[in-house]
Amino acid sequence: MSEILIRNADVIVTMDDSRRELQAADLRLKNGIICEIGEGLQSDGACIDASGCVVTPGLVNTHHHLYQSMTRAVPAGQDALLFGWLKTLYPIWARMTPEHFHVSAQVGLAELALSGCTLSTDHLYLYPNGTRLEDTIHAAAELGLRFHPTRGSMSIGESAGGLPPDALVENEASILEDCIRLVDAFHDPSEGSMCRVGLAPCSPFSVTRDLMRETAVLARDKGVMMHTHLAENDEDIAYSLEKFGCRPGQYAESLGWVGRDVWHAHCVKLDASEIALFAQTGTGVAHCPCSNCRLGSGIAPVRALRDAGVPVGLGVDGSASNDAGNLVAEARMAMLLQRVANGADAMSAREALEIATRGGADMLGRPDCGRLAVGKRADIAIWDVSGIEAAGSWDQAALLLAGPSTVRDLFVEGRQIVRDGQITTLDLGAVIARQNKLAQALMDGA
Repeated sequence: MSEILIRNADVIVTMDDSRRELQAADLRLKNGIICEIGEGLQSDGACIDASGCVVTPGLVNTHHHLYQSMTRAVPAGQDALLFGWLKTLYPIWARMTPEHFHVSAQVGLAELALSGCTLSTDHLYLYPNGTRLEDTIHAAAELGLRFHPTRGSMSIGESAGGLPPDALVENEASILEDCIRLVDAFHDPSEGSMCRVGLAPCSPFSVTRDLMRETAVLARDKGVMMHTHLAENDEDIAYSLEKFGCRPGQYAESLGWVGRDVWHAHCVKLDASEIALFAQTGTGVAHCPCSNCRLGSGIAPVRALRDAGVPVGLGVDGSASNDAGNLVAEARMAMLLQRVANGADAMSAREALEIATRGGADMLGRPDCGRLAVGKRADIAIWDVSGIEAAGSWDQAALLLAGPSTVRDLFVEGRQIVRDGQITTLDLGAVIARQNKLAQALMDGA
């Protein structure tokens, strides 16, 4: 792979161990790795002028349901709480095919890339009509985004007291068998990996204790990470207390679902004892502020989590509950909500950006990503701050206060995925047209 020199950046926000911010600096990339950072660098490779720009690490998305970009703004679910929203959407999702899942993943990942994301997870927990996890894995490979998909699952249908319809749940033995197949086929644990696979039962209200426990055993045997939803809203807490006789954090602990190889989505309603448990065990939290607002779930205690030492990353969540997939906008919302809850000094723009970069990368076990330093992966976002969004800004590194919501350029493993605000690896117009046609057919059949 040829060298690339990114020259004359107004500011490089490194998020390295010293949190350096370099003025009028350059980055040299080679073979997918950052090999030099400094001023006046030279290269025989391609040169990219970053004057008028802020350069940051690529952002990291730690929770998503990519398939949901096919069902944005469904009228019957627009004003519902979590459980009512799910019951509205389940029958629609049950009619989706592998093509729906592949195209919606292309759209969702492209939307993330345009918002500066270079590494994304996905939580796919339903597999109707022959859908498989690789329908999304192939979409990420086509786009060129670094991917951490998780094999989700649901095994308790309505007839057994669960929330999802029986048609969307799977046999638990088949779930575990497919988990083994996917890890063996697609999980790459090496440094610089473009695809790692995690295991992710959907939630305490859609799988059994046995599946949660057996998934944890399997994940640790295979050396992969574990993910699920936890403590998302008051309904979630009430369900846990009624069905399990304990709070969600205690339930997770009893089944082996705490540790540095575990991250939970949402955690809006964790109490002080659960925060302490997560801190002691290194259990991570994917904070999804816009989705939590959209569904009226509340404001997650991110300030308390961070102060306790809990690993925290950001997630856009599914585009049926957000209804967008803009990760830099998510970082801004995370900052604002902590200020609403705890005061104007509760979270700075730089801390929110740190959560969105190295915070998420570290939580996912990817210290090779999420920061700009020699030897780290060349996952880089270039933000043009010469436009109206930042006009008059005194601090160009404070992107979340005054900056664009779309990247100018994006590199993943040194490969340019976005150039001048346009996806380079897909015919995005054709993909959007296909998505709209498929969504219209779902609407017509609703």
